Amino acid sequence: MKVKPLSQLPLGQTANIVSLNTGHELHRRLLELGFFPGNYVTPLYRSPFHDPVAYWIMGSVIALRCEEAGQILVLPL
Repeated sequence: MKVKPLSQLPLGQTANIVSLNTGHELHRRLLELGFFPGNYVTPLYRSPFHDPVAYWIMGSVIALRCEEAGQILVLPL
């Protein structure tokens, strides 16, 4: 499989985070939430209008907007 943005990952599919292509402030915040390279993430739920999406990461559920999730590159398992 090849690397793709987290926003394109189907619900229920786990992926390994490869990199974050974000600005400094968002980069720091995502790291604090557990979105760092080597960690696993799974999209769980989409809101009725598909934005934001709830992600399971490190035992927590975190909601990200599609714009933010699009800047996180993942390798699907």
